[in-house]
Amino acid sequence: MQASDIAASGPAAFQKSRLEAARPRYGERVIYYLLAACAAVSVVTTTAIVISLLIPSLEFFGEVSPADFFFGTDWSPTFEPASFGVLPIVVGTLSVTFWSLLFAIPIGLGAAIYLSEYAGRRTRKVVKPILEVLAGVPTVAFGFFALAVITPAVQSVWPGFLGDGPGIFNVLAGGLAIGLLIVPIIASVSEDAMTAVPGGLREGAYAMGATKMKVATRVVFPAALSGIVASIILAASRAIGETMVVLLAVGNTPNLTFNPTEAIQAMTAFIATVATGDIGTGTITYKTVFAVALLLFAMTLVMNLLSIRLVRKYREVYE
Repeated sequence: MQASDIAASGPAAFQKSRLEAARPRYGERVIYYLLAACAAVSVVTTTAIVISLLIPSLEFFGEVSPADFFFGTDWSPTFEPASFGVLPIVVGTLSVTFWSLLFAIPIGLGAAIYLSEYAGRRTRKVVKPILEVLAGVPTVAFGFFALAVITPAVQSVWPGFLGDGPGIFNVLAGGLAIGLLIVPIIASVSEDAMTAVPGGLREGAYAMGATKMKVATRVVFPAALSGIVASIILAASRAIGETMVVLLAVGNTPNLTFNPTEAIQAMTAFIATVATGDIGTGTITYKTVFAVALLLFAMTLVMNLLSIRLVRKYREVYE
């Protein structure tokens, strides 16, 4: 077909002829299948994890009543007589997560607002990578930092009128250490969400006489709320799954309490201490590890589903 024929047939035919490949693009097909394979690997891996946890867990619940497991208040699966009430270590996990989020959310969001709305380009290029370095520090280092630095600091400033101060192992020190660990997650993801807000919204607010603080808190923050919520849920999932910090700083004593000055046992700490190869395969204690891991997996799954729902609810679409 010549150029005159294409022009005579109209602009649609001309555009189609330009977009059609003269020969098959095998490279694009290869990339397509590689990307599909990457997606399939994640699905297959997740499915394999669920199956590996589900089978021993079903065997566990064949010997232990689910009601006793989920609602029992005595957790001593490695002693005689054994007791399998998982509630104390669930409460311990949630307690550490709560205190870590209480510390990390204000700092992370404050850092995100500063980097997005106040910091210059040069400052942002320097501060943000330094902030994200915290995410690369080994968690065992945070555990020793909590044990050697945070715990003595908390003990020294603890007011006497609040009762006895924290012991060597306590929830508050572990929560602060995990909070430091997840600050980069909240700050980085939230800053990306705020930066993605169209500049026209800021300019319109400034044109109406709004201050920089009002623009940041009443215009940019609500517009980026979906990304901010996602960052908090992601940080909470990271805190729930943390192992070394809670093992070193919080202790390993099942305790049904939200008191931040006491030692507790988290679900991850139980898995780390029991699944060491010293217990016999096929025993009830061995199966307990899989039951706790499945419950932990379910908790993180629920949080991720909640994150997706909240992101869709508060998502802002701009033309």
